[in-house]
Amino acid sequence: MQVFKFGGASIKEAKAVKNVGEIIQQYGDKPLVVVVSAMGKTTRALENLLAHKDDPSFELKWNELKTFHFKVMEDLFPLTHPVFTEIDTRFTELKQLDYEAVDSVLRHAQVVSFGELFSSIIIANYLNQLGNAAQWIYAPDVIITTKLFSEGEVNWEETKHKIKKEVAPWLSSKIVITQGYIASAKEGLITLGKEGSDYSAAIFAACLKANKITIWKDVPGILNADPKEVKDATQFFKLPYTEASEMTYYGASVIHPKTIKPLATYGIPLEVRSFDKPEAAPTLIYKDKETSIDLGPSIIYKRNQCLVSFKVMDFTFINEENLATIFKVLHELNLPINMMQNSAISISVCITYDKIKVEKLREALQANFDIYYNTDLKLITIKNYTPYALSVYTPPKANILMEQRTRSNYRALVKE
Repeated sequence: MQVFKFGGASIKEAKAVKNVGEIIQQYGDKPLVVVVSAMGKTTRALENLLAHKDDPSFELKWNELKTFHFKVMEDLFPLTHPVFTEIDTRFTELKQLDYEAVDSVLRHAQVVSFGELFSSIIIANYLNQLGNAAQWIYAPDVIITTKLFSEGEVNWEETKHKIKKEVAPWLSSKIVITQGYIASAKEGLITLGKEGSDYSAAIFAACLKANKITIWKDVPGILNADPKEVKDATQFFKLPYTEASEMTYYGASVIHPKTIKPLATYGIPLEVRSFDKPEAAPTLIYKDKETSIDLGPSIIYKRNQCLVSFKVMDFTFINEENLATIFKVLHELNLPINMMQNSAISISVCITYDKIKVEKLREALQANFDIYYNTDLKLITIKNYTPYALSVYTPPKANILMEQRTRSNYRALVKE
């Protein structure tokens, strides 16, 4: 049993959808679940639509998005195909949403969910047209979460029950097509966080105890650096779960950070493959029994960082009670710490910048601490560093706001 995940870049146009169909026919051994993201830049377009809901340009932006999807369908289906009516109905629903009916988090999820609905409906219909029997499943019906500020935290027991009941029976006769990124909480639709489709695929794989999961990307596999940043980036062909998990924690963007844990729990191997060159050797992420592997250095850049410093007001020392107060609010706001450092009277944490969350953080703790923060920062990690890697990638001292070094990792927070 396999799970495939295709991101937005892999289905950005009709030609790309046809390529996905060929990949599924050639590599998709059944039983198979296919998880898809929204097409191309659709999620961003939907967020833009939401931002202009009271603007005269709303109609224009809605029409542009609808035209894009209809153009894709016109290149895939005869004009009499019922998929046109189905997508048209969905676009009408999008237009008629009560944009003021729910809080901002649920409203965002409600709007952006249409991207995955459009793409999954189109791909399910296209596979059926190719002669591959496909069954469309609505992911929020089976992935159940609790709302955690701006995303959902999976209720594994209920989700396993739902997937086994609603998804597993179809796998003996059909390919299941479903959506990434979106789920449901008791309050309504919720997302699994930015780029959460990888995590969706891992959830389905874990609940169905898949033999393998494949994430199809626009890169040949996982590289030791972003090729846009490092010209001589090289591919890892094998990575232990622990190494891949740490890389995602430090900011490597190829895989969603939460993806590894459910796979590691059940020992499910993960392949990262190129949808442009599906025959190329992938990166395999797996359970490795060796205690240590020499993989060489990885250079990871994490942008849009914010350094928040909390200083006690009465010049007493930072203590465990202070830390607990700060950590509690960070947890409630779902603001993971990417790096931290403390002195006698202050503690500084590096987080991914979110204007609304940082303001809520400041409001919650300003009675206890003097609070300062810097934005537009970049976090650099040199994992498994060598002397040469340090000599090439360590930033100039004048740019460094925070710096840490262990036996294997070097990290620095710098101004962009």
